Amino acid sequence: MISAVSWVPKGVSKPVPAVAEPPTQEEIDELIKSGILDKSGDGGGNDEDDEGEMEVETTSEGGEVSQALEVAKALGRASKVTKSGSNYDDITEGLKELDMDNYDEEDNDGIDLFSGGYGDLYYPSNDMDPYLKKDKDDDEDSEDSEDMTINPNDAVIVCARNEDDISQLEIWLYTETEDGEPDVYVHHDIIISAFPLCTAWLDCPLKGGDKGNFIAVGLMGEPTIEIWDLDIIDEVQPCVVLGGIAEKKKKKGKKTSIKYKEDSHTDSVLGLAWNKEYRNILASASADKQVKIWDVATGKCNITMEHHTDKVQAVAWNHFAPQVLLSGSFDHSIVLKDGRVPTHSGYKWTVTADVESLAWDPHTEHSFVVSLEDGTVQGFDIRAATSAPTSESKPSFTLHAHDKAVCGISYNPLAPNLLATGSTDKMVKLWDLSNNQPSCIASMNPKAGAVFSISFSQDNPFLLAMGGSKGKLEVWDTSYDAAVAQRFGSYIKKSRPQSGA
Repeated sequence: MISAVSWVPKGVSKPVPAVAEPPTQEEIDELIKSGILDKSGDGGGNDEDDEGEMEVETTSEGGEVSQALEVAKALGRASKVTKSGSNYDDITEGLKELDMDNYDEEDNDGIDLFSGGYGDLYYPSNDMDPYLKKDKDDDEDSEDSEDMTINPNDAVIVCARNEDDISQLEIWLYTETEDGEPDVYVHHDIIISAFPLCTAWLDCPLKGGDKGNFIAVGLMGEPTIEIWDLDIIDEVQPCVVLGGIAEKKKKKGKKTSIKYKEDSHTDSVLGLAWNKEYRNILASASADKQVKIWDVATGKCNITMEHHTDKVQAVAWNHFAPQVLLSGSFDHSIVLKDGRVPTHSGYKWTVTADVESLAWDPHTEHSFVVSLEDGTVQGFDIRAATSAPTSESKPSFTLHAHDKAVCGISYNPLAPNLLATGSTDKMVKLWDLSNNQPSCIASMNPKAGAVFSISFSQDNPFLLAMGGSKGKLEVWDTSYDAAVAQRFGSYIKKSRPQSGA
């Protein structure tokens, strides 16, 4: 399944991502201790007698080879062939063929050290000669290199995906062929330690320079936020980890004792929001009922807010007032906090069901929409809000959008009043919200299963990325829908030069 999708701005990604250095012994030990290698295997990590720790024998040459085999096998299970041609299954097979455990016992008689391994044969055709096939292989390498190149006009989409207990971030490219047809494929992937629940792209220069290309990921059952460098292929560790477990102890017959890092969440991270104005700031929502504000440059939590009484599902920064943050919870409430007035109790709205997602209107600073577990979408105007705890601010509109939970909502960044909704009823719908009187102008079943996440592109405003339970990314060019073209045709024309059409 795909649980979250995020667009990467055009021109940000490196044309050819760097390949990560092989993991050090310390990194391998850390991966084993964290359980990521075990999780990527078949049914590992569930033994009741497992104390949560794994001892690795590294004192002998045999132990090192065994460990390398185990690491390669685990990574091989967790990684598919990427466009770069890296396949950890090949590494596994290669190590097995070497049989390093019995290397000293092998009989090497009869091997010509200066032979090419093919027996100095005569080949009736040049095509059969491995030495003369090099040029052909070079051509194939050149084609692979072209596939790995990210061009300035390519759209990049990051999908948080889980399949067969393997969790990963897939980096997809959306390109247009010479005949104008779209081509969508996985460029590379990143194996992560736990089921991904939410993502947020950010450009804070964590490794120096003016900008970066990073993705923050919230994880199921983990109190951590992992931040990965999207310009590196085959990386095994995030470049930054926010929060997490400092120490875990388990004694026989007693409950496991967990000590968290200072100011860490203590449960799953359900929602993330990057602040585009203050680029080092990231907000997080958690099942521990807390909202936290992080400085990703220092890796520390600056503010913790506890104004909800149940799991916090979503957070969103205002586009025009970047100090203003919304949070939505399973306690059937939305709370607005203004960082410019930290002593203020904030504003609160009550809704009829669990909050699934939030979105500020990018065309006005006063409006936002919230989607709910009961299939409802409601719009609010913050100018009508009051901080009195007994007061109820009425929504600007209430829309029964879907028959099941509305997990994803996305405003079109170019065309005012155009909103997309995605639901576990498998449908995606487009709405015209003009005059606070929503009308459905288009709908489709993207064949993605239950839809968990949708997002309009900032660079190609009418491209809508959709991910769901079937695990395949779908992209809908909504500009070709007749009703959308009729109502928002002037904005579609504006978007054409940006999309390269």
